[in-house]
Amino acid sequence: MVLLPERSLREPPLPTRTVLGLHPTALEGGAGSRESSRLLLLPPPRKSQGGSVMAASARWNHVWVGSETGILKGVNLVRKQAVNFTEAEGRPRREEEVSALCWADAAESQILIGCANGTVKSFSTEEGKFLRSRCCPGGEGTFRGLAKHDGCLITCVESGILRVWPEDSSEHITQLSVGPSVCRMRQDPDRPHIVATGGKENSLKVWDLQASSQEPIFRAKNVRNDWLNLRVPIWDQDIQFLPGSQKIVTCTGHHQVRVYDLASPQRRPVLETIYGEYPLMAMTLTAGGNSVVVGNTHGQLAEIDLRQGRLVCCLKGLAGSVRGLQCHPTQPILASCGLDRVLRVHRLREPRGLEHKVYLKSRLNCLLLSGRHNWEQTPNPSLSLTRMSPQILPQCPPKNLRLMSCGIRWSQWLLGPRGDRGLWRPSLGGRRSNRRWVAPHFCPPFVNKEVTTFL
Repeated sequence: MVLLPERSLREPPLPTRTVLGLHPTALEGGAGSRESSRLLLLPPPRKSQGGSVMAASARWNHVWVGSETGILKGVNLVRKQAVNFTEAEGRPRREEEVSALCWADAAESQILIGCANGTVKSFSTEEGKFLRSRCCPGGEGTFRGLAKHDGCLITCVESGILRVWPEDSSEHITQLSVGPSVCRMRQDPDRPHIVATGGKENSLKVWDLQASSQEPIFRAKNVRNDWLNLRVPIWDQDIQFLPGSQKIVTCTGHHQVRVYDLASPQRRPVLETIYGEYPLMAMTLTAGGNSVVVGNTHGQLAEIDLRQGRLVCCLKGLAGSVRGLQCHPTQPILASCGLDRVLRVHRLREPRGLEHKVYLKSRLNCLLLSGRHNWEQTPNPSLSLTRMSPQILPQCPPKNLRLMSCGIRWSQWLLGPRGDRGLWRPSLGGRRSNRRWVAPHFCPPFVNKEVTTFL
């Protein structure tokens, strides 16, 4: 940071930016070069109407998680950052518990958030703020599914009321009664006007929202009685559509995974397999569409092949009931969350195992995983220098480059030749043998809480 003369302080200040790290190309010039002073900067955080800090880089979050306290959490796994997004002056509210999440468009620029009090919020991942909130009354219980089709919002609550809401209207245009105790409503990604519902003692039903009939186009039939000639109870917990076919997969509260074929005259499942001894709570399709990953109330995860009905592998690490699962559409990556308050990302192909683990402080209900292809790439924003008044700079000896922030310990870089050390990365303190570090520097609190640099 070059100290400006006194007269330049009367000029209109330039917008300050928050320093997030060093760009690798900024270090090509070595120590003392003008190129070495370039910084990787992003716009400073903004505040919503409620006062919560809204990260300007929200669109680079990899996972979005909804919690029981009504907080939407955005997690960037590459930067190891998690940001809370709330309304109502930034205070958690139990009545706004997040029960359902879905993308509002294919570009993943907006998220629809279903709350326990019957409101649906729209959150912009580009701007990092809530855009609007609308009330969707009707029925009892929390949202069991949200979807978007032709500019209309599709909602389904636990009591079995499914409604279609136009974009700019407070009145619904379609209402269906899908049965009581609904556990899941799922939209067919290939045919957005088709939805499926199921629940406790509420068998699988498939509905066509474009049809004028109030009857489903498919109603599943319960399996035959067991070996004691007793009726098998119905409890469909989650539903998935198999891509490129008319098959539907369900998981039940009685640890069963079933496959139904809508093109077949048989209304009973064409395949059934059992996993574990505990109720299955969530299910997701893998990238190939040939297997599913299920999670139960004891935190057990397993991948099941739908072609043969056999167990492929089990995933370890969870300590509580699984509530949300989603696989990346093109990569062997699985995101999971649950009541143990931890977001985990597993790799499903060799080498299998836990890739990321983030503690998020609240019990988690649902999640959305970004489907972009460059999943683990960081943004490349424009580079510039922060301009600040010399009066608020700390009284420290000048160095080649120093990164500081309010209440954060940043490691100080000594810029030198890179050699064969690879890319340079910033860190919050500590020493490493393969990079040149010096002791961390603690920055005194600034009035405006902006990150500043000086040369």
